[in-house]
Amino acid sequence: MPARITYTVETPAGPRTASLTYERRGTGEPLLLLHGIGHHWQAWEPVLDILAAERDVIAVDLPGFGASDDLPEGCPYDLATVGRVLDAFCAALGVERPHVAGNSLGGLLALELGREKRVRSVTALSPAGFWSEGERRYAFVTLRAMRGAARSMPVPLIERLSRTPSGRAALTSSIYARPGRRSPEAVYAETLALREATGFRQTLAAGGAVRFRDDVPEVPVTVAWGTRDRLLLPRQGVRAKRTLPGARLVRLPGCGHVPMSDDPALVARVVLDGSR
Repeated sequence: MPARITYTVETPAGPRTASLTYERRGTGEPLLLLHGIGHHWQAWEPVLDILAAERDVIAVDLPGFGASDDLPEGCPYDLATVGRVLDAFCAALGVERPHVAGNSLGGLLALELGREKRVRSVTALSPAGFWSEGERRYAFVTLRAMRGAARSMPVPLIERLSRTPSGRAALTSSIYARPGRRSPEAVYAETLALREATGFRQTLAAGGAVRFRDDVPEVPVTVAWGTRDRLLLPRQGVRAKRTLPGARLVRLPGCGHVPMSDDPALVARVVLDGSR
């Protein structure tokens, strides 16, 4: 069952209280898992048990998403602030410099933690921040449309759509190449998570000017991209490799933007290899 922790984090405005929900499984070296915008820790469920066989896995709901609280009042949803919140979260759990894997927004945050040398290794799956301005606008329009659809539909309609393959495709085909592999329960829950994400607007606004331009030279980095990513196009992986010349760039054949359910075995292997 997910747990919840409340702890103090230092911010430019002084000490503040944060409260995050997380799932922890397995034994071994610690591995922090970070989901994308509008999602929740359950995005990692398809690979959790595989990873937990070799790692102490901590999948967290980011601030303002899933069952976690919003950031403390006055704290911006920028990379530096959320990075401090996650660093303090790990300290509160007694975890020092975990490996980290993230998807989309989570991949960008993972790279930020690597840039700050707060983690042992980084695996970034389709990370945000390597877009052109046109690609960023396209991605943000798509995300706002998904959020708007989730908020406009009555909950009983979301439940009905999640029960059929065509309905699951309508709800999630922007982020999954194989939406039929998601269970009705998972699609229903993640659509509600997108609908109810209180940090969505602030996070998207903070991301408008974000470009990840720094190398991460002293931390092992893996960047992996689904060949069927329709949200952040695979060519952005080439840009990431130029920015991070020492990184390992991996193709995920047949996978979409959130690849964990499209090919759990492949994604788990990439994450485990990246966290050696």
